[in-house]
Amino acid sequence: MTSQDTVSRVRRRVDAADWAAVAGELDEYGCALTPRLLAPEECHAIAGLYERAELFRTTVDMARHRFGSGEYRYFTHDLPEPVAELRRAFYPRLLPIARDWAARLGRPAPWPDDLDEWLAICHAAGQARSAQILLRYREGDWNALHRDVFGDMVFPLQVVIGLDEHGTDYTGGEFLLVEQRPRAQSRGTTTVLRQGHGLVFTTRDRPVRSKRGWSAGAVRHGVSTVRSGHRRALGLVFHDAA
Repeated sequence: MTSQDTVSRVRRRVDAADWAAVAGELDEYGCALTPRLLAPEECHAIAGLYERAELFRTTVDMARHRFGSGEYRYFTHDLPEPVAELRRAFYPRLLPIARDWAARLGRPAPWPDDLDEWLAICHAAGQARSAQILLRYREGDWNALHRDVFGDMVFPLQVVIGLDEHGTDYTGGEFLLVEQRPRAQSRGTTTVLRQGHGLVFTTRDRPVRSKRGWSAGAVRHGVSTVRSGHRRALGLVFHDAA
């Protein structure tokens, strides 16, 4: 299969999502599942990249940094083709949602139509390191609630894609999203990340309707404890790191 075939296949799958429904779920819950984007063999191939150290700029031991328990690796900018094409396919679909959220919150929307142009803006601001990651959890591992914000240049949405099958390869390990609603108690949402499916979710905060109009609801995400097996996932972030 040629490189162009891979590009077309990935883009068709991303484009096939019901993006109006995705936007609606993001407004309601702060996260939204996509249809299957990767076949099981494609998931296994991406998960297998973890063993190729030359593809990554650094490895993070979560326990060492008190981020939870488990491990993840940041890719270099020389992304494997499926990872690069997934990121490129998602960006134009997420961009209208990002701009709509910025308008509701009365914020600037600095994101151009072209992903490379946006990344150049990140680099000019001192955020020049790749933030695309492969995550690996084993039994007993978990990820503390956090935000993937690496500087002033932030894209408000990101994507995680499950590479293993919940209930077969692992149990537990649900995706967690906790939102601090204005002048109210926090709200939690859990999602089972199915193999090959993507989950679009809030990076930092999102517009929440209040008596005064729209307010920013701060959001953090994490992963519940993996009770058995292994859970691997691909994280797509649309801004680079300082």
